[in-house]
Amino acid sequence: MTEAGTHIVRVTLQGEPTIYREIEVESRKTLSDLAEAIVHAFGFEFDHAFGFYSKLTGQDVMRSQPKYELFADMGEATEANSVEKSRIADAFPDVGHTMLFLFDYGDDWRFVVEVIRRGHKAAKTRYPKVLKKVGKAPEQYGNWDDDDEDEL
Repeated sequence: MTEAGTHIVRVTLQGEPTIYREIEVESRKTLSDLAEAIVHAFGFEFDHAFGFYSKLTGQDVMRSQPKYELFADMGEATEANSVEKSRIADAFPDVGHTMLFLFDYGDDWRFVVEVIRRGHKAAKTRYPKVLKKVGKAPEQYGNWDDDDEDEL
């Protein structure tokens, strides 16, 4: 099922349960591919470092295990697994599995990623596919004149 399968994930902006996207991705693709699909589904630019973490909340999410970080692919010393080499099917093995996707460590965008179903890859279909958009996504950078950028 993995090679011809898909993962359908619900990605919710943490703390904003009415803002989420449902995305279908090929299970054999990497976590880097999933990260790019998430970022684009929310209308953001894919221009920052990111990671996936097993702990969903708290100040120490970056110490959770397992974790997958772009830093591991950049040659930095880290205990994290690679996002470029780790497949979605391996990081999200079951329906109901959740992880925190942290994008842009400066602005600290946090999304909860949950596998809501598994599917079969359809012939002549492009993936990833955004299946559902609920709620208006916030602006990635907001107002440049705003001094209060730490409100997230």
